[in-house]
Amino acid sequence: MIWLAAVFFITLLVGVPIFIALASASLVYTHFIAGIPDFVILHRMAGGVDSFPLLAVPFFILAGNLMNSAGITNRIYDFAVALVGWLKGGLGHVNVVGSVIFAGMSGTAVADAGGLGTIEIKAMRDHGYKTDFAVGVTAASSTIGPIIPPSLPMVIFGVMANVSIGQLFAAGFVPGLMMAAFLMMYVTWYAHRHNIGRDQVFRLGILGTTFVHALPALMTPAIIIGGMSFGIFTPTEAAVAACVWALFLGLVFYPLTSQLESIGIPLGQVLLAMTAVLGVGYGLAYLGFVDPVRGVLIALLFNFAASGLAYGYLRWGHAIEPTYRPMSFKRFYRVSLDTIETTAAVLIIVGAASLFGWVLTAARVTDAVTELLLGITRDPLLLLLIINALLLVVGCFMETIAAISILVPVLMPAILQAGIDPVQFGVIMVLNLMIGLLTPPVGVVMFVLSRISGLSVERTTMAILPWMVPLLIALMIITFVPAVSLWLPTQMGLIR
Repeated sequence: MIWLAAVFFITLLVGVPIFIALASASLVYTHFIAGIPDFVILHRMAGGVDSFPLLAVPFFILAGNLMNSAGITNRIYDFAVALVGWLKGGLGHVNVVGSVIFAGMSGTAVADAGGLGTIEIKAMRDHGYKTDFAVGVTAASSTIGPIIPPSLPMVIFGVMANVSIGQLFAAGFVPGLMMAAFLMMYVTWYAHRHNIGRDQVFRLGILGTTFVHALPALMTPAIIIGGMSFGIFTPTEAAVAACVWALFLGLVFYPLTSQLESIGIPLGQVLLAMTAVLGVGYGLAYLGFVDPVRGVLIALLFNFAASGLAYGYLRWGHAIEPTYRPMSFKRFYRVSLDTIETTAAVLIIVGAASLFGWVLTAARVTDAVTELLLGITRDPLLLLLIINALLLVVGCFMETIAAISILVPVLMPAILQAGIDPVQFGVIMVLNLMIGLLTPPVGVVMFVLSRISGLSVERTTMAILPWMVPLLIALMIITFVPAVSLWLPTQMGLIR
């Protein structure tokens, strides 16, 4: 056990990649201490990534990248401005609401910070906001992304802890909205203290127009959560559906509607026609001609085909160029490469961490940690407070996926013996590690925003620091009140 810990921490301190540190420590134990054959090691690593739920990882990453690359984030931002931009400290509220909406599409904090963050920080600077305030609110709101479903860290947690990903997704929804509420309270307090006014007058017409333009993008979380809740598809299939929907919006729907608007046909009429087709699908199901799932799928396929044909007819038959530029093959190729690189980085960590977790179990480290934690206290709340402190420290020094892959096998036995619901613990763990993304020395979101804003890392850290307060308050409420995370999955019948 001592050799295992020594090799792991020494390799980390040297600065080697986390997966090499995990594999090195594991190989020292398997080769020099336990004498385990090589084929067993390969089998354990391959088994760690040979999981159907893990197929959701590349598709959720791709969906977020497509949303960013296709310019859909601009429509989300415009809707958020119309919705809350009239409040005192307007663009601060817009920042938070935009992150809540985008959270239902991307599933990662880095995608939120790099996608919406670029738009939000520029807009806030142009309206006279201090760069430090813009960076702070953008960093804090980006942590909502992996809490509100879909969530890449929750997929990894579900695989490592053998917990239903559907339950985890549903459990994150209310905590994510609560985090947004606390952040908006802080924005309001900051705006009153620094005498920040409103950025625009509320206009119902503009709100309606921007809502109609953003509605297809806003349907993404509804497709994901609704599809899983009604048993239409699994979380993995939901990730594929999100990719297909994002491709449809970027390649066909928004280019087509921009063509139609240029010849005087408003987007609302197009959406009304598509909704009518969906109504026909439901009608066929209601009359018993097809089952409900097949009726909806037939309607969606008809909408996709009709939109594609109309776009082609207007583009090449009448030479009407779309004002919204469709995603080019070159851009799609670049997005695919980014997705492959990110997926490979995630899965190689999961594979190495899977071997490391098996070694920890074989060396009885998990038993020792369980005895240590339960020896300190068997009270669930005190145990969660201790683990919260541990996770906040770990989040400062370790990448999220690696931390989940390493710590879940170690902590879950103690969590289960203490009677803590693993779904609640999943939300707590992910939020702790998201806060770690904002702190040095390994805070990825911090470095992304430092690059976008042009601030030094030190100044970016100081700008983010006050925003830790509402996030930590939300973390304590989620820790002490299990119903915050468990109420919705219970109401949906996912937890009994």
